[in-house]
Amino acid sequence: MRLRHIEVFQAIRQTGSISGAAQLLHVTQPAVSKILQHAEAQLGFPLFLRVRGKLQITPEALALEREVDKVSDSVEGVRRLAASLRRQPGMSLRIGATPALALSLFPPVISLWSERHPQSECELSSYHSRELVQQLLMREIDVALTLRHPEHPGLNAQALAHGVLVALAPKGYWAEESQGVPLSVEALAGAPLIGLSSSDPLAAQVGSYLKNLEPAPRIGIRVQTYSLARAMVESGAGLALIDPFTALGSKHTLVRPLNPPLPITLYALTRVNESHPHTLDDLLQLFGQRAREQIAKVPALQSS
Repeated sequence: MRLRHIEVFQAIRQTGSISGAAQLLHVTQPAVSKILQHAEAQLGFPLFLRVRGKLQITPEALALEREVDKVSDSVEGVRRLAASLRRQPGMSLRIGATPALALSLFPPVISLWSERHPQSECELSSYHSRELVQQLLMREIDVALTLRHPEHPGLNAQALAHGVLVALAPKGYWAEESQGVPLSVEALAGAPLIGLSSSDPLAAQVGSYLKNLEPAPRIGIRVQTYSLARAMVESGAGLALIDPFTALGSKHTLVRPLNPPLPITLYALTRVNESHPHTLDDLLQLFGQRAREQIAKVPALQSS
């Protein structure tokens, strides 16, 4: 199938008719019919059958769907990349962050940055760390905030702030006076722990930190975001080891640093060999300043 065949095939799937596909593609109905007939002639089987006046996809076409979707996604990716390359630098910034960082850093920092640069625009998005790397490489975002160093030759990683993971427990699990008191890693032996998804950038680090505990922590629930881990702790489902940014927004919980500490770093990722507008430099300074302020506000970290 040629790209034009695929384009018509997808348009008919979406609209359910020749006329709808023609309208979607901004061409005439005879043009769509001709392209469809040519595609079917090359394939050697029909893609659609007319049933009670409506087009119904054939079993053979259904078998093609997955591969056709891959091609369509790739073409759409090329179009997005081309649109990104046409963008005028400095006019707008597209900023991505992991969910926890987006919730804690975006609102105060972007508000202040917008006041300083009223002529600039920004687009905010939230993805997991692996997705952020792909978004950067595809030029769909300009900067990403993450707790993971990607070790990718096409990306720069600038450290903005340093902190440690903290243990979060529902109130009543520990005595109130333990708030901010370092927690020995041995105290987590056999504890009910909200685990991190294996896709989380810090999952391996946490797993290594806990690997020698006997008995091992009881992990009955795994989550993909620290915000959800915090919510599970607040509901009484167990303990969690989370970042200080998420811990800052916790309610009805106790926060304690770990002993020995489990360090983390907030990184700003950008593409290598690419000049950046001064507005981005100012933005990263604001992110770093705000992150350090938030880390300092977590009671647990003041004792570590």
